[in-house]
Amino acid sequence: MDATLLDAEAEAAVLRVYRQVFAVLAREAGAMIVDPDLLDVDQAILDAFAEAGSDGLTVEQASLACRGYPHDVIVRRFEVLRQYGAITKLVDRPNELRHRAAFAPYVMLMFLKRMSVQGGQAELHQLLTLEAHSVSDPRATEEQGQASIERLTKVFRLLGNELAILVSTSTTAQLRENAQLAWGNERLIEQAEKVHRIVLERWPTLHRACTQLRMSLAAYADAVQLAAGRLVERAGTTRALGLLPIETWLTFTRSSETEVLAGVLDGLLFDAAAPDFSPETMLEAVESGRRTGTARMAPPRPSAETDAPESAAATDREDLRAEAERILAGRSSVSIIDVVDDAGDWITARRVLAELTAAHLHDELDYELVWADGMRIDPTAGTPWATEGTFRRVTR
Repeated sequence: MDATLLDAEAEAAVLRVYRQVFAVLAREAGAMIVDPDLLDVDQAILDAFAEAGSDGLTVEQASLACRGYPHDVIVRRFEVLRQYGAITKLVDRPNELRHRAAFAPYVMLMFLKRMSVQGGQAELHQLLTLEAHSVSDPRATEEQGQASIERLTKVFRLLGNELAILVSTSTTAQLRENAQLAWGNERLIEQAEKVHRIVLERWPTLHRACTQLRMSLAAYADAVQLAAGRLVERAGTTRALGLLPIETWLTFTRSSETEVLAGVLDGLLFDAAAPDFSPETMLEAVESGRRTGTARMAPPRPSAETDAPESAAATDREDLRAEAERILAGRSSVSIIDVVDDAGDWITARRVLAELTAAHLHDELDYELVWADGMRIDPTAGTPWATEGTFRRVTR
C-alpha cells in the first residue's frame, strides 16, 4: 500500500469526527433515534456538560442536571453517546467516573433542529455561498472546482427527484407540508449558476461536469414549477387559500392596494354575529378541514329505456333557485337587512345568507349578492347588527 502514516492518521481523524457527528443517529445497540424527544434528551446532556466546565460530569451528575427527564432515559442516552465517542472519559484510565463531551454532536443537533424547522434551505444557501468562495480562491485547484460542481449536481438532483416524486405520488396536503423544498428556489438556482460560471471560466476543461450541473438545475426548476402549479390549482378549485406558501401572502399583502386585498374575501361569508366557539369545536373544524376526500366517481349511465335520474348537482341547483325565488318573491331585488329581519333570529338568517351566497357563486344561476359599506344597528331587532346589501337577479 502506498498510504503513509500521515494519510492513515488523517483518515482516522475524519472517521472519528464522523462518528461524533452522527452519534445521535447511531443504529447499533438500540441507539437509533425514533422519537424526536430523544434529540432533546441528548441536547440536555450536552448542555449539562457545557455548564459543568473543565471538571466534566459523572453519569449521576448528568442525570441530576437533566432531572426533567426520566433517570433511565438519561443513563441510556449517556451510554449511547459514550459508545460513539460523543462523550469520553476525562482521563483514559480504569474506573474513571468523570466524562467530557465533544462539540461536534452539539453542532449536529443544532443543524438537525434548524433543518426540521426550515427544511434545510438556510443551510443550502450557506453551502452555495461557501462553494462560491471556495472556487473563487486564487489557490483553488481544478480538482477542487470539479468536486464543488459534483457536490452541487448531486444536491440539486436529490432536490428535483424528491419534488418530482411528491408531485406524482403524494396528496396535495403532503405536498403542502413539503413546500419548503421549493421556497427560495430562484435564489438557490442563481447561486448555483454563479458557482457554475466561476468554475467554467477558470477551468474550461470541466465543461462536462458543468453540463451535468446545468441539467440538474433545469430538472429542479421543472419540478418546482410542477409542484407550485399543483398547489395553486388545488387552492383555486377548493378556495383552500392556506395551500399557498406564507411567502406568497406576505408579498401579496405588502404590494397590493386596499381594493385588491378586499377582493380576496369576495364571496366569503363570515359569521360575525356569533364569533365565539369552544376550543373543542375549533379543533374539530380544523382537523376535518385537513382531511382530503377521495374523488367522487361518476355513476354508471342509465339505459336508454329508463329515464336518467336527476344528478345531485342538478338537485342542489334547483334547491338554490327555489330558495332564491322564495326570498325575492317576484321582485327583482331585495335588501339583505329585510332578509335578516324576516328570518327573525340570527341562526335562521345565517342559513338563509349561506344559501344566497351559494346561489351567487353558482355558475348556472342568475343571481347576485352585493354587499355595501353601511351597517344597520338596532338593539330591538332579532339580529341587532346587519350589513347593508342587496340580493338581485342579473341578466347574463
